[in-house]
Amino acid sequence: MSADSESLLTRYQVARQIALEAGDLTLTHFRTSGLQVERKADDSPVTVADREAETLLRERIAEHFPEDGIVGEEYPERIGTTGYRWILDPIDGTKSFVSGVPLYGTLIGVTLDEEPQIGVINVPALNELVYAAIGQGAWCVSGGQPPVACKVSTQANLRDGIFLTTDIDSFSQRGGLPVFETLEKRSRMTRTWGDCYGYVLVATGRAEVMVDPALNVWDAAALLPILQESGGTFTDWRGNATIDGGDGVATNQLVLQEVLEITRQT
Repeated sequence: MSADSESLLTRYQVARQIALEAGDLTLTHFRTSGLQVERKADDSPVTVADREAETLLRERIAEHFPEDGIVGEEYPERIGTTGYRWILDPIDGTKSFVSGVPLYGTLIGVTLDEEPQIGVINVPALNELVYAAIGQGAWCVSGGQPPVACKVSTQANLRDGIFLTTDIDSFSQRGGLPVFETLEKRSRMTRTWGDCYGYVLVATGRAEVMVDPALNVWDAAALLPILQESGGTFTDWRGNATIDGGDGVATNQLVLQEVLEITRQT
């Protein structure tokens, strides 16, 4: 094993460990009375749980890898010198979190020289952890059971598949409502089991496609390694495999071209 692969493996282990730790922290605030919800400049909600969880993640990363860069949703970027960059979303799905809905998660992505290498999604309220590193496969730990390999579904057509999204109104906001309507019409079932959990469902073979009209890099960074290592795809609406596209399409690979024919219309 080369020094580079050892460095990556160490970060992979730490990423899983601290995702669990941050998830546990969020649970101390989940479904508690008196939780204060603030509004950020973009009108999205934020709570003390978001800030505390990101602070914890940043502290743990600094302890282990003080020269790595860090990008997070709640605090300013820290520039690193190693080529590694940690990309953090302490609570992906804050609207679900503040509503007492368990479909939220802690996301950690790690890039090396801007290339995604590691992805971790912890869904603490469901006791479900999904993680991957490029070349290492994707894995799911659910309910304290041993890890099982993530595999996307084998449905080859949208008409037999489940289409997921986070928020229907977000299609309208970018002038893409026809995209949603076409995907809904062509799919067997449409549900808003959204935010990171929709991507977990695609990676574990429980849905065929997840489409979001707007994603920040901290929403997307963990997703690409997990979807690719599960046998699926994560791209932007134009079909580029990137975490910086500003939107997202996750598929089981078999329906990718059918979905892109629709999303590329916008």
